[in-house]
Amino acid sequence: MRTLLLTGPGGSGRTTVAAATALSAARGGHRTLLISADRAGTLGAVGADQANLTVRGLAPGDEFRDDLLALQNRASSALDLLGAGRLEGEELTPLPGSDELALLRALRDAGQSAYDIVVVDLPPAPRALAVLALPEQLRRYLRRLLPPERQAARALRPMLGRIAGVPMPSAWLYETAARWDTELAAAQAVIEAPGTTVRLVAEPGPAGADAVRATATGLALQGLRTDALHANRVLPADSADTWFAGLIAQQRKTLDAWQETYGEGLLPLPHLGRDPRGADDLAALAVPVPAGAPEPVRWPVVDALADDGVLVWRIPLPGAVREELGLIRRGDELVVTAGPFRRMVTLPSVLRRCTVAGAGLREGELRVRFAPDPDLWPRTGGTGNRRSGNVEGTNP
Repeated sequence: MRTLLLTGPGGSGRTTVAAATALSAARGGHRTLLISADRAGTLGAVGADQANLTVRGLAPGDEFRDDLLALQNRASSALDLLGAGRLEGEELTPLPGSDELALLRALRDAGQSAYDIVVVDLPPAPRALAVLALPEQLRRYLRRLLPPERQAARALRPMLGRIAGVPMPSAWLYETAARWDTELAAAQAVIEAPGTTVRLVAEPGPAGADAVRATATGLALQGLRTDALHANRVLPADSADTWFAGLIAQQRKTLDAWQETYGEGLLPLPHLGRDPRGADDLAALAVPVPAGAPEPVRWPVVDALADDGVLVWRIPLPGAVREELGLIRRGDELVVTAGPFRRMVTLPSVLRRCTVAGAGLREGELRVRFAPDPDLWPRTGGTGNRRSGNVEGTNP
């Protein structure tokens, strides 16, 4: 299954391009699912009477209400003991974050479907990046707060409670955490699947260029692959209208820069002279049918022990700015900050026996140097030479 995640700066035509992409794939004979939280009616006509195309809108309000009522029923004994009043379904309105959770649930369900191509209209960047990072982050929080191995000691919980003098977590709490972890893992599996890529949508110009650069850095930090950049609303270069000359020149300058970076992945889409509405306008954009996914993002560990006495972890961060980078070693994890984006990644096993010896940004790549810790690094018998071990790695 190919999954295309579309995002870009607000107002760039992201939802329209997602609809055009799905329509093109469906007309190419692929069983296609289009997922969007769009509430402006942009997708209203695209799914009508289109063979091979299913459009799924999100209803975060309904899902939030069902989840909260289920949790209330589960904790009914405790709530009654506290004398708490019950909430009715009619009075519940979605809280911030319900849209993101509904989108993750839709991704989870898509991973269990039989579609050939799934097109997802994500929120504008950087909110989209926060959504894509959410499963990994929440699963990490759950493992820290409720380690699964502690569930194995539930037979000892009453005795431990008497010894500690405080009530121990109930079994249902661990069961709920395990269920959440399973659902988040399913969504994360779709996001990180070999067939999943991100497509950026932006208007060529200074603002669009800045947004694309920042978004590309955040995606790379998250280990997500970008296989295309849709330059949307491109004006015709041969226009005789002098009023547009300055804007066309500005667009051409940005397009030339994007061409150097994205090559064949740059997909210009014409300005139709109107807001696209309906299947005919979407087809006129001529969005190409998605091809195969690119190679996975790799974060290799390079063995430089013989030359420099270090191992180098190379992390691709295109568009990153040196002054906005930050690194913190925390046990077996490394906290990497690039501008407004932050990710905590687990170190490859070979680097856990090393100390950080420095870092540098070169050619769009963060290179973190690790020196072997003499107290932890194994030595070959009698030679005194340290072994480099397995130093090949991919995105964690």
